[in-house]
Amino acid sequence: MTFVAIDPVPDGDGVRITDSIERRRCDLATPVPVEPRSVPTDRIALPVDAAAAVTTSAVSLPQAVATYVRDPEGALVHEVTHFEERTLPDGVYHVELSAPIKLHFRVEGPCTVRLDSGSTSIELEREGEVVVGARSYHERPAATITTTDDPEDVLTAVSYLSSSLKTTTCERSFPTLRGHPPAIELGDELSILEGLSRPETGVTLELPPTLSAAVVAAPLAYYLGARLVAGDEPRLVTDEGFTYPLDGPDGYEREVERVLKHVFFLDCLARTEGIYPVDLAERHRVERHLDGRYDLDFAALYEQPPAERLEAYLSVPFEALEPHVPPWKQTAHVEPFPSSVEALPFLVADLAVIRTPSGHTPVATAASAESIEQFMRGEPVRGESVRTTGDLAGPRLVRPERTGALEEVWVGTDAPVGATKASTTAFRNRLEQRPKTGDLRIVVVCNDDSMLDEQDEASGVYGSRSNLPFDVTVHRDLTTDRLGLVLESEIDYFHYIGHIEDGGFLCSDGLLDARTLDTVGMNAFFLNACSSYEQGMALIDAGAIGGVVTLDPVINTGATTVGRTMARLLNSGFTLRAALDVAREESVVGGQYLVVGDGNVDIAHTESLVPVFCSVETAGDRYEVTIRTYPTGGAGMGTTFIPTIRGYETHSLIPGELRTFSLTEEEFRTFLSLDETYVRFDGQLRWTSAIFSDD
Repeated sequence: MTFVAIDPVPDGDGVRITDSIERRRCDLATPVPVEPRSVPTDRIALPVDAAAAVTTSAVSLPQAVATYVRDPEGALVHEVTHFEERTLPDGVYHVELSAPIKLHFRVEGPCTVRLDSGSTSIELEREGEVVVGARSYHERPAATITTTDDPEDVLTAVSYLSSSLKTTTCERSFPTLRGHPPAIELGDELSILEGLSRPETGVTLELPPTLSAAVVAAPLAYYLGARLVAGDEPRLVTDEGFTYPLDGPDGYEREVERVLKHVFFLDCLARTEGIYPVDLAERHRVERHLDGRYDLDFAALYEQPPAERLEAYLSVPFEALEPHVPPWKQTAHVEPFPSSVEALPFLVADLAVIRTPSGHTPVATAASAESIEQFMRGEPVRGESVRTTGDLAGPRLVRPERTGALEEVWVGTDAPVGATKASTTAFRNRLEQRPKTGDLRIVVVCNDDSMLDEQDEASGVYGSRSNLPFDVTVHRDLTTDRLGLVLESEIDYFHYIGHIEDGGFLCSDGLLDARTLDTVGMNAFFLNACSSYEQGMALIDAGAIGGVVTLDPVINTGATTVGRTMARLLNSGFTLRAALDVAREESVVGGQYLVVGDGNVDIAHTESLVPVFCSVETAGDRYEVTIRTYPTGGAGMGTTFIPTIRGYETHSLIPGELRTFSLTEEEFRTFLSLDETYVRFDGQLRWTSAIFSDD
């Protein structure tokens, strides 16, 4: 079953491609109206979910995206970079576009493929058939594994997570070629679905038979396609006789983490010899740094089988590579309880590093102390009570260790400070999403007239991008009955502004407790109120996928700043976790906010697939632009990004910070025109369209 549809653009000239699960849309313009005709998907050289043929002389996408021209067998002929055009002679070509929905075109030359500052186009010399193929970035488990809580059964279950790998070559470092691992459920006996098989990689991990050892090793076992077996000492072994100990000087967990990063990073470098031979910044830096000191023949490594390639990789000290490894997307701190095993497939799908907590105690946050100080001085907060520690008045607070990852995730009891509170329920809610048609529905509710500034800002921001189909509804002073109807309705995003007490959302006629709701219809939410954690977790339990909540009272002025920043970034295509990462920098109370559920949730898509946040400093008549990239659910670890800057043709791995670009005013204006988003300009957050608005 596919959730991708290819239809004519309503009342326009072109083709509309929609993904009703991920809520994505791409419109392709054509010179005249066309009528797509469904055709077999094998008309396209690479995998697609749907395909249709149209008769036209040109198609164009109003975005500049990574573009690759391939021959009929899928081999790369050209990479078309920004501000470039390629004229193709007679022949059959497959053109691949990395748009918010993966697009593939089968065309016959002569034709021209062109990327300018704001569009990607294919122009035929004469009118003819163009086959359009589309693939969703949505991934779901293909099977479910049942296991007991016996550690040896768990080792066996984790061994089969790698059954979803679509390749064991270096290309497994692309997120789209890893696949979502099978789900895991606890049961009375170990049960592996008949026909579910691991890849034959010749790699085995021997581990002590404990839940802790199995949990920590899950991402590495998945990525290597390794079999897990019980052993006296943790070590990696291959069928070729190679042995590598996993109890290094910093302990088992750190060694597993290093091996995962080591192998993944070198796969990213070696894959440039394969189906995507792009110019990669990290490869250049590593080759310059190593200067021939180690035998890293990437062309030879690309051709080696997995076990031999692994041995060659590990012959290079990780310390020589570590300065060049991009920041990791996620570190998950997983309490080694049997129930935590069910979260592993979802953490592994993000290629998270997994650690077990080494001990934790309740904490009071610095932001909480600031909120209390402001409260005592009489500044308004979004609640009636003040809590200084994790006591009976609220969740027990823990502070996970900071690891340098973009996102710290907590899997277990208690509420984490400075981290995402992950929930297996939320992960499963995402898998159970039903297709939705029509515009993206956003609801803003303001139940306190003193907070109308945030309501006005949010309602003006959401849906301000003309190329995205938003339906924004604003409510004020709702009763409990009406708020209940809103929460139960089918909406994509819910932004609440007001007060939350111990008994629930404060409404004009009393309190509505989300814990009394059987189901909610929203995907994502932002509860901008004091101590909204418990109500947010109740929304997750009732069917939501992810949201942002607070742990303690928050100052009204600080909450408004965070709310405004979150609205602008979410509207620009940031995920919940990425938007909060930036918003936390804008207010002293930012540390009081956390993501609950699945932080990969977003409400819109970026023009370039990868969310980008820029810091700009004026330097005379030039602009110094530093670009920070963020991953998403579809563009995870291993995705590359190339900025739309004339003359720059080098890809970089995400997430991370690219070097600073020095642009002329003309170059900077072109750069800003590509997408309406939020940037830090000379220390102040501003819309890109507003920077030169006074000219």
